[in-house]
Amino acid sequence: MVFREVSVIEVREVLRAWLAGKSERAVAAQAGVDRKTSRRYVRAAAAAGLSREGGEEQLTDELIGQVVSVVRPVRPDGHGGGWTELEARREEITALVKAGVPVVKIGVLLGRQGVVAAERTLHRFAAELCGAGGSKVTTPVDDGPPGGELQVDFGDLGLIPAGDGRRRKLRALVFTACFSRYMFVYLTFSMTLEEVIAGCEDAWEFFSGVFRVVVPDNMSPVVADADAVNPRLTREWLEYAQARGFVTDPARVRHPRDKPRVEAGVKFVQGNFFAGETFLDLADARSKMAAWLAAANGRVHGTTRQVPAVVFAAREAPCLLPAPAERYQVPYWAQVKVHVDYHIQVARALYSVPWRHVGARVMARADEHLVKVYLRDQLIKTHPRRQPGGRSTDAADMPPGVEGYATRSVDRMVAQAASYGPATGIYARRLLDGDAPWMMMRSVYRLIGLAKRYGPPAAEAACARALDVDVINVSKIESMLKNATENAPAAGLAAAAGAGPGRFARDAAEYATATGVRLQVLDGGSDPAGSGRP
Repeated sequence: MVFREVSVIEVREVLRAWLAGKSERAVAAQAGVDRKTSRRYVRAAAAAGLSREGGEEQLTDELIGQVVSVVRPVRPDGHGGGWTELEARREEITALVKAGVPVVKIGVLLGRQGVVAAERTLHRFAAELCGAGGSKVTTPVDDGPPGGELQVDFGDLGLIPAGDGRRRKLRALVFTACFSRYMFVYLTFSMTLEEVIAGCEDAWEFFSGVFRVVVPDNMSPVVADADAVNPRLTREWLEYAQARGFVTDPARVRHPRDKPRVEAGVKFVQGNFFAGETFLDLADARSKMAAWLAAANGRVHGTTRQVPAVVFAAREAPCLLPAPAERYQVPYWAQVKVHVDYHIQVARALYSVPWRHVGARVMARADEHLVKVYLRDQLIKTHPRRQPGGRSTDAADMPPGVEGYATRSVDRMVAQAASYGPATGIYARRLLDGDAPWMMMRSVYRLIGLAKRYGPPAAEAACARALDVDVINVSKIESMLKNATENAPAAGLAAAAGAGPGRFARDAAEYATATGVRLQVLDGGSDPAGSGRP
């Protein structure tokens, strides 16, 4: 007898439909079970005291528990009674399996002894505990059309000198064309996205074309989330596949039979190329690999009994997609935060985004020429790529009113002041005159603030009066507006600005001298003319 798990929700739904007066067919359909199962639930509930004349308040946890205890068998170890009976005869079943008796025949022999167990239960028991099953049957899969599929896999080779005094593990990224068995190998020390794409670019150059379908292993640079049916590829790899025009069909995890052509190729590289050889460094290994590939592709293949290079040139090369004209530049993707200065940092350079996105997390894509910024997959900004330490700022991204200060634009600040009146604009221009106008920008902002506080007419009058007497000082403008003296006579303003004589100024007559008299100051205080002056 085969058992299935019984859900409490399932039992309750059957009983709700039954209490509602529905037919047996409708009850089973509503709960998603067959009629035999729903009938068992109702029969157990009626025995526990459930009445169809009553309401749903009868469906208490206690009643549901009684129904479940009846319809669900007790299986403390996850197996039913049939498994328990087989456990008592484990040695006998193991001996029959070793003797080569089929599991179906074992079931017949056990049935003669009164052992009752489902056939599926017996098969699982024999396979898990008695060694039944043996090796699985492998079905050969067709190679597909020429140029249709390229299988890719990484294989570890061994340690070689890295050129810096260390020894590092050499890895081989093997590419095998399924139809012709034509092979390319890219040697590297790492399995990063950059190295995988570099290997692919070298492969397209080697094959003089691009295959339509690439079957890689579940390497992390390619597959972000492995799944037997719907694997999720990394953004960077998917973008590369779109740029080159091929489709990616990753092999399942721990399923080498999904890519048997390249699995055999990896073993061939490990045993025929690397084993027993000595390499000076990575460059030396790559140089020897080029010569080895020519011989490997020129041999008669053990399975196809044909020369891979000949088959590829004659039948597969014409079917490939065109080889890329330029080498692919791997873009840099990063999730970054928009800082309070409405800039983001990408590859150690700063780029502005619209100020309203401050605090948001955005995706940035940087290639050789451009940096693109995305918010929820919507492009919000594009900048030219800058070197590390550089900055790209668009004035349109700044909050309103700060463009002049941020960009140190004299004309923009003068125009902003001139919007309150022509005299105000001229006054701002006079404030910014000089070799370092940005040092006076705060004064211009103060002038604009005074115009906003006291009104454009008052600020315009104050600036006009100050310009009449050439008083260029924002503090004087503020004093005039605060005391409402912007319409006072200009003479008063000039006096206030310090146009009169100083308190300790000497009379001009004191500096008058007789015509032709020459004063000489000699050391020692003596006067050769006998004037008696020291």
